[in-house]
Amino acid sequence: MTRTALIFALTALAEIAGCFAVWAWWRLGASVLWLVPGALCLGLFAWLLALVEVGAAGRTYAAYGGVYIAASLAWLWAAEGVRPDRWDMAGAAVCLLGAAIILYAPRAA
Repeated sequence: MTRTALIFALTALAEIAGCFAVWAWWRLGASVLWLVPGALCLGLFAWLLALVEVGAAGRTYAAYGGVYIAASLAWLWAAEGVRPDRWDMAGAAVCLLGAAIILYAPRAA
């Protein structure tokens, strides 16, 4: 796994966990204290995303979007117990391919 892929995976975990904490508080009636680790996770998400060494922030965010989609489906299965179907998996594969193209395409200096 490349450094960028590892950072993106950790970034996705932090973002999804942070957003899920807000979801749990707001939609599932969990304690307001869930917002504390949620805010910490979302701060970690932003910090991790800034570690990716790509020349433009927007390109980093665009490529990360594909990873986030795939990670969200993994969360769906692992945390919510809903197995992604073949269309989910096909969509995630297309998104990851798009992210790879954005990150690794040869560019003029």
